[in-house]
Amino acid sequence: MSEKAQFDLIIVGAGPAGSAATLYAAKIGLRVLLLDKASFPRDKVCGDALSGKAVDVLKELDLLEAVRTLPGAAINRIIFGSPDGSALNINLAESELNQIPEGFVIRRAVFDQFMFDRAREVAAECHENFTVTDITIEDDQVCGVTGTPGDSGERVSYRAPITFGADGYRSIVARKLGLYRHDPKHVVVALRQYYQGIEGLTDQIELHFIDEVNPGYFWLFPLEDGTANIGIGMLHKAIKHQKVDLKQALARSIASPRFRERFSHAVPLEDPVGWNLPVGSKHYPSVGNGFMLLGDAAGLIDPFTGEGIGNALYSARYAVMAASAALTAGDYSRASLLEYDRQLWSKIGHELRVSTRLQKIGHWPRILNFVIKKAEKNRELANLIAGMIANEVPRNRLANPLFYLRLLFK
Repeated sequence: MSEKAQFDLIIVGAGPAGSAATLYAAKIGLRVLLLDKASFPRDKVCGDALSGKAVDVLKELDLLEAVRTLPGAAINRIIFGSPDGSALNINLAESELNQIPEGFVIRRAVFDQFMFDRAREVAAECHENFTVTDITIEDDQVCGVTGTPGDSGERVSYRAPITFGADGYRSIVARKLGLYRHDPKHVVVALRQYYQGIEGLTDQIELHFIDEVNPGYFWLFPLEDGTANIGIGMLHKAIKHQKVDLKQALARSIASPRFRERFSHAVPLEDPVGWNLPVGSKHYPSVGNGFMLLGDAAGLIDPFTGEGIGNALYSARYAVMAASAALTAGDYSRASLLEYDRQLWSKIGHELRVSTRLQKIGHWPRILNFVIKKAEKNRELANLIAGMIANEVPRNRLANPLFYLRLLFK
C-alpha cells in the first residue's frame, strides 16, 4: 500500500456539496484532495431543481452567469395543486415581495459535471473513479482515507488533518465512523422519470398533492427541448405502513383524470428510477474529531419541499469556514469543528423544523384544499407562499395553527 502527500483537506464526494467546498477552500488557499467513486459525467437521481438558496451560493462563487447558459429551464412560476383539483399559480416575477431569486431546473448529470469541472481546476489533486474503502484514525482522530483507484486493486492512503464526507446518502465516511442510520421516519423515498412531450409545461414547476400519492406529492418540472422531470415522493414510514408500490402510484398519477390528457402524447425516456432522501426532520450528528459531514450525508434535505442542493451548498460554505478556523488554530477536535454544526443549523435549522411540521400538514388533504383555495383568491396568502418557497419570509407563519384560524375570516 502506498501513502500519498498530505493535504489540508480531503473531500470525499464531488457532487454539489463536495465541489462547492473545494471552490470555497481554494479561495482561501487550502490544499484540497477531491475524490469521487464515479467517473463524470454521471447521473444522480434527483428532481433537478435549483432553488433561490442554491442561486445565492452560485452567485457568491461567481458561477451564476455560467449556470444560466447550461441546458435546462429557468423557473418563474410555481403551481401548487390540491387534492380536490384546485391549483394555485404563483408568478414569482409579479410577487409583491422584493428580490425573489430566480430558479432553474438542470439535469444533475449536467449541473454536477459543471460543478466538478470548476472544482477540478482549483483542487490540489482530484481523482475520479476512486473508491474510499476505509478511514484512517490515529489517537481517536480522523487523519485520512484509504481507497482503490479504478480497477487497479492497488490500495492508496491519503492524509489530511480534516476530512469532509460529502458522498451522499449511505456515505462511506458516515458508515465507517458509525454515524449512518436508516430511519424510515426521516427518509423520503422518491421516483424520477424523464419524459418528452408533456403538455402545458413552460417556465413553471408543479407540485401536486393528490390522492394517488398521499401523504406525498407528484411533481412536474420542465427541462430543455420539451423534456421534463416528473416524479413522486413519500415518507418511507408511510410507504411501509400503507404497503405502497411507488411505481404503481406513479403510473396511477400519470393516468389519473387530472393528468392523462397532458400525457396523451408524451413519451417516457427511461424507466422510473428511485432513491432515498434523508430529510432534516432529525438533526443528525455531523461532526467528530477531524471530520465533518456535508449535504445528503448529513441529512439536510428539506422535509416539505424535498430540496437538497441549496442546503448542501450552504453546508459547504460553513464547513470550509470551520475548517479554516481549525487549521489556523491547529485544533481539529470535535469541539473545534462543532462551529460548523452551530453555524449551519443557525442558518437552516429553524426552517427545517418548520418544514417538518408542514410535511405533517400534507397528511391532511382538507387543510391543503382549504389553504390552496384561499390562496387562489387572496393575494397576501399567495405572496406569503411564494416568499416561503424563496426563503424571503418566515416559513413558521404557514405552520402556525392560528394562521389557518385567521384564514377563516378572510
